[in-house]
Amino acid sequence: MSELSVNHLLGIKYLKKSDVDLIFETADHFKEVINRPIKKVPSLRDITIANLFFENSTRTKLSFELAEKRLSADVINFSAAQSSVKKGETLIDTVNNILSMKVDMVVMRHPNPGAGVFLSKHINASIVNAGDGAHEHPTQALLDSYSIRERLGEVGGKNVVIVGDILHSRVALSNIYALQLQGANVMVCGPKTLLPKYIDKLGVKVETNLKKALEWCDVANMLRVQNERMDINYFPSTREYSQQFGVNKALLDTLDKEIVIMHPGPINRGVEITSDVADSDQAIILEQVQNGVAVRMAVIYLLASKIKQ
Repeated sequence: MSELSVNHLLGIKYLKKSDVDLIFETADHFKEVINRPIKKVPSLRDITIANLFFENSTRTKLSFELAEKRLSADVINFSAAQSSVKKGETLIDTVNNILSMKVDMVVMRHPNPGAGVFLSKHINASIVNAGDGAHEHPTQALLDSYSIRERLGEVGGKNVVIVGDILHSRVALSNIYALQLQGANVMVCGPKTLLPKYIDKLGVKVETNLKKALEWCDVANMLRVQNERMDINYFPSTREYSQQFGVNKALLDTLDKEIVIMHPGPINRGVEITSDVADSDQAIILEQVQNGVAVRMAVIYLLASKIKQ
């Protein structure tokens, strides 16, 4: 049996193309499992996983938890908002306390970039990065690529535009790495103020005109504006942002082809995407959610099989 080249999933930039292929093949198998009447497999009955969320999350946390339970793992949930972290406990203390309960794997979301890498060097458990600050969100990028592969047959050679708040988005960075690894062409599109200064070093095309970007692409991944990460105003008003960078049905109808619309959620309906687009056949947003469970099952299963050795 082939195995992952890594012991942790800290970011897409540490993966090889063969790792992504293996995760997707494994996810295909689990997708079939979660569509059965009995959605559970006993694969990880002897594995204990701690979900440590130092930042609020609904969808990612639920998706990981469901993936873990579908694999029959024992799950411990930890939310920093209600924890000793508020009393000044350090990250390593928190995790060591949880590890002393004999945990095999830690799924962690943390506001600081690099928190997962730091942890992987200090503790003896497999780490899955569920989002570190505005840095990476590897499982989201994997499920996005998996969803493109499912809809279009393959990712290689496809033109994918990521639209919106690139500056504050961990989804954008992980997606750029994942798409390039698989041979897709990547463009970013958004207001100049929301494009990071280093963007040209990532080998992506940059476009500030949404219509041109949509004419170029096969897939548009619409990101939400992350108001909670903004300390200053990056654009005049939400209405103006929506007029320039929001996708609506009328705009899609002006294109001479049908493109695939994606969104990592949560959606700000009427801002980056209108309801008639979000709920249309062109959108694969609900497929992304379903695929998220299968892909996370695959990641956890493949990492756990390395622990068991």
